Amino acid sequence: MPSFVAPSSATVQQWLVAVGDVVRRGQPVVRLEAMKMEHELPAPADGRIEELFADEGELVREGDALMSWSLAKSAEAEPRAQRDRAVESSTTGERADIRAWRERHALLADDARPDAIARRHAQGQRTARENVDAVCDPGSFTELGALAVAAQAARRPVEELRAQTPADGVVTGVARLHARQIAVMAYDATVLAGTQGFRGHQKTDRLFELAERRKLPFVLFAEGGGGRPGDTDMPVVAGLHVATFARLAALAGQVPTIGVAAGRCFAGNAALLACCDLVVATRDSNIGLGGPAMIEGGGLGRFEPEQIGPAPELARAGVVDVLVDDEQQAAAHVRALMGWMCRMPAVTAPDQPDQPDQAPLDHAIPEVRQRAYPVREILDRLFDTGSLIELGRGSGDSVITAAAYLKGQAVAVVASDCAVLGGAVDGAASRKLARFWRLCERLGLPVVSLIDSPGFMVGPEAESTGQLREAGELFRAAASLTVPLTAVVMRRAFGLGAMALAGGSLHRPIGCASWPSGEFGAMGLEGAVRLGYRKELAAVPDGPERQALFERLLAAQVARGQALAIAETLEIDAVIAPRQTRDWIAALIGDAVPTPCQQGPDAGRTPL
Repeated sequence: MPSFVAPSSATVQQWLVAVGDVVRRGQPVVRLEAMKMEHELPAPADGRIEELFADEGELVREGDALMSWSLAKSAEAEPRAQRDRAVESSTTGERADIRAWRERHALLADDARPDAIARRHAQGQRTARENVDAVCDPGSFTELGALAVAAQAARRPVEELRAQTPADGVVTGVARLHARQIAVMAYDATVLAGTQGFRGHQKTDRLFELAERRKLPFVLFAEGGGGRPGDTDMPVVAGLHVATFARLAALAGQVPTIGVAAGRCFAGNAALLACCDLVVATRDSNIGLGGPAMIEGGGLGRFEPEQIGPAPELARAGVVDVLVDDEQQAAAHVRALMGWMCRMPAVTAPDQPDQPDQAPLDHAIPEVRQRAYPVREILDRLFDTGSLIELGRGSGDSVITAAAYLKGQAVAVVASDCAVLGGAVDGAASRKLARFWRLCERLGLPVVSLIDSPGFMVGPEAESTGQLREAGELFRAAASLTVPLTAVVMRRAFGLGAMALAGGSLHRPIGCASWPSGEFGAMGLEGAVRLGYRKELAAVPDGPERQALFERLLAAQVARGQALAIAETLEIDAVIAPRQTRDWIAALIGDAVPTPCQQGPDAGRTPL
């Protein structure tokens, strides 16, 4: 007659069978308690209970017999595979804790709040979760801190908080973008206007710490109204001790960060946006360090949200790097820019050649020296098809800064635009370019500089803007560059401005070439003739004779400053045909050096 023994020292808490009961294999027969844990022991085979050897409440030792039973005849006769069946139990229904888990997480879904989501869509905007899904690789988002609710239990029922303040108004987590792990965070404008709550700060700080520790690129959807005054469940008065802003500012110096503004983005939300390396904003968004309530509270008048920091205005001020029509375009630009910032290899769309025909570049510069031309057409042809994204357009537009790919490799592009201020570098252009170069240095991006500039902007009005300090910062940023820098003079390279565009000197780049149309001088050649030959010109009567002398002197100056002549004195490294530019740059840059954000297997950038 088989016996049933205790597996360890324990107390018999309850017998679940009695003498004479018929039991099935796997049926619980006794409940033991050890170290505050209950253990139900199953019957090892079919049979009938013959005797119980321990009373309830009795302490038994490991190996003590607990009961005996006689095997059922059917159990002896049937094959083991037929006898090995579990006892029917309540497992056929949903457990209460699983049901609670499912119902609680269902409150996080957009469809749990149909009215709020419908209002959002009626405004032509996506929800926070829709924006996250649009940026991340499909199915890759893992949410962290999802079950947080607003810290307002002292003033609102907890069930109401769970239903109306899911995730405390900010969605945080990790995901994949182009198969690389990133951190992503999106304020939810349908929850308390996307304001920053006590638990929201805890969530964001947790995500920032994780991103810093793991060196994860970071994407922020910043829409929202700033600090939330209504939270009550914490011993905090002003909340000025929170580490959120310092954490993101520190993170932005270590990994690529992109912020997105759509709708209204004020106060603390705007401050986080400003900490990001790049800012993408929809044209209808409004961004400000203070919203209407804060402005009115400061006694500065009443303003509608749409009057504060319109995105197109901020683009002209250099705040917004990329201006887009809607959130769909914003998500596409985030994916493309993050791929560029992480120097992921480019993937060309199947219907696009990655290398446009270069022959037309030979005719891109007008033969008339003073004639302007559309430099963006040159950039679109020079770099991989469809890869160029201009950054900071609307501010300092005499210098273009852009993200692009050249032969599948991520590069940073700087280009003079002679259609704006003749290509002169003013204070706004200096500020934009210095910031851009510092970003390129942090990200390890090779820089390509295309030069056609008369130098720095001059005149009393220009100097009154403080451009001298901006010019100094530009030279300082250039001096700190360790990434590969190549320079190509398209036409004019005059004065300090041209030197700054080349990184401080024409010998600062790893290679400085010129197209045959290139002209070089310490200043504009016309001005050099007027200043350098002032006495000679004054000695000739004003009129055709003086003009003829001026033309002869200018022609001599042009001849001395032509690219072929400058190359003979080794002031530049080469003169190349425009159609050779792609190959020349690629040969000098060589292979890119991996950066910290390049994790996992190689993956490509999704073209816009």
